[in-house]
Amino acid sequence: MAKLLLNLRNVGDDESHEVGELLDLNHIPWYRTEPSPWGISNGGIWLRDNEDHPRAKALMATYQAERSQRMRAEREAGLQDGTAQTFSSLFRQRPLYVIAVLLGMLAAAALVLLPFVLLRG
Repeated sequence: MAKLLLNLRNVGDDESHEVGELLDLNHIPWYRTEPSPWGISNGGIWLRDNEDHPRAKALMATYQAERSQRMRAEREAGLQDGTAQTFSSLFRQRPLYVIAVLLGMLAAAALVLLPFVLLRG
């Protein structure tokens, strides 16, 4: 019976491909389900055999620790050389987008707090 190894919600294509390569290198049969067009399902990487799950989980733990270190090192290098995306660089590149998102956040906070303000007054 198939077992879900990785839910693809917020997983980049590079990471999902690396996980597939990791499973292939370790001769673990797997398959991928794609996200639904309506956003109901996020897709996933599934193991074909339940028996492979403990070994795959151990491989994933090692992979994720290594990836975490690699991504942090890349981020730090980007901050050092000025190529990493920061709030100010995003604001310079897309000011209308940043302002729209901030206004949306402010509107959402206002809607949440509105009942408390009305009950108080």
